[in-house]
Amino acid sequence: MAVKKFVVGSFDDEAVLFPAVKKVRAAGYKLHDVYTPFPVHGLDHAMGLRETSLHTAGFVYGITGTTTALSVMGWVFTTDWPMNIGGKPHFPLPAFIPITFELTVLFAAVGMVLTFCYLCQLAPFVKKHIFHPRQTDDLFVMAIEVTGKNGAAELKEFLSSVGAKEVNEQTAETGWWLGRYDQESRLYSEPVTVKA
Repeated sequence: MAVKKFVVGSFDDEAVLFPAVKKVRAAGYKLHDVYTPFPVHGLDHAMGLRETSLHTAGFVYGITGTTTALSVMGWVFTTDWPMNIGGKPHFPLPAFIPITFELTVLFAAVGMVLTFCYLCQLAPFVKKHIFHPRQTDDLFVMAIEVTGKNGAAELKEFLSSVGAKEVNEQTAETGWWLGRYDQESRLYSEPVTVKA
């Protein structure tokens, strides 16, 4: 995993954060992520994030469940163990609808949960860098990657000018790794003490 430098700004109000995100994007800085204690409506659009494809994955999983249910029941009742009960057809589709519906919902739900966990890198013992200890408590935290185009000092000054209460520089791995937070940490960060 790559170790990168970030300038991290903390905001105490979403009314200040929202315009700051727009200004960061307009200035051409590389916005790594924004962490909020609650969902902020429209923040994903302001950050330039594309719409999620999770609903498409859910459709694919649902169709897979439907196909699995109809295929298995069709094979069992027409080929593997055909039974003529009261003159009913071997493939009574109306009788298959409840089980088909249940398997469709099961495949879609389980598939979307697993896909979401994979894309968000959520699993037991998966650790990610925490930019600020209060980032999901009561602060809005914005992390901007330091690139060759801009220096850390320039980014600190910029974040202070757009309303950040605390600004600091941190070095962190951008990916995730296995481990526990109550044991030795692999976080590469400097103490959060520098105030703007």
